[in-house]
Amino acid sequence: MDYVLQTYHLTKRYKDKVVVNDLNMTIKTGDIYGFLGQNGAGKTTTLRMLMGLIRPSAGEVELFGAELNGNRNKALERIGAIIEYPGFYLNLNAVDNLEIHRRLMGMGNKECIDEVLTTVGLLDAKHQKVRNYSLGMKQRLGIARALLHHPELLILDEPTNGLDPGGIKEIRQLFLDLTKQRGITFIISSHLLSEVEQVANRIGIIHQGRLLEEIDYETLQKKTRHYLEIKVDDGQRAAYVLEQKLNITDYLVTEPGILRLYEQLDQPEKINLTLTKNDIGVKKIVLSGDSLEDYFLKLTGGE
Repeated sequence: MDYVLQTYHLTKRYKDKVVVNDLNMTIKTGDIYGFLGQNGAGKTTTLRMLMGLIRPSAGEVELFGAELNGNRNKALERIGAIIEYPGFYLNLNAVDNLEIHRRLMGMGNKECIDEVLTTVGLLDAKHQKVRNYSLGMKQRLGIARALLHHPELLILDEPTNGLDPGGIKEIRQLFLDLTKQRGITFIISSHLLSEVEQVANRIGIIHQGRLLEEIDYETLQKKTRHYLEIKVDDGQRAAYVLEQKLNITDYLVTEPGILRLYEQLDQPEKINLTLTKNDIGVKKIVLSGDSLEDYFLKLTGGE
């Protein structure tokens, strides 16, 4: 399996405070990796170490199969990043801001500027001064700058922070398009669990500096599936009726007299009527299930 990034026991201490503790991450090629945690959990510190902006107190970062410390410049050439808020020259327009960055990066082709502005939907606003940009436009300009050198990996720290729902939706779609069209791998840190849930195919949850879990989205969906919980006086007969009368086979008996149904969730009245017609007493029927937020809270001890 190809890995874009791996960390081994990555740790960062500031005096007596451990900010990131023994962190082991694995980012696969083509992932949109949601790096989730509350403010202060250690997300930004981790991303700074991944970019070589600060040195870890212990552990290693491996990018594209090579240690970061061993070949830093070559590895970083393949990465674009926005760590915290993207800064610009506000009195200049988008083209001039990107031109400065292009020269600093030593890129010879000016056509890349219009290309990335088209990609992020800012081509029509390219001659406006950045001071007149909305927060969402500035975020898109930051992503355009990170894309200038055609990176294979984009590391974005809270990219939807402060955006309105429309801006969040636009940025979310941009991530999906870039992965599909260019094969770019993403690491997206956020405390907005519901937003990351809509784009990420893998999720890492960090809490108090520790990576509690890495999980692919399909597995997460199974753990957070919605279901109808039914409490009856005879669970065995209820299961038989559900199978024979309603063709329900995706269910689970959690304890005597309590069943979880994972299909026909929109038919509680029909299910209730069928059970009662077959002389089964229904004591409770309710739609339930965990969201990603619920799962996160359980994993972090409810904090």
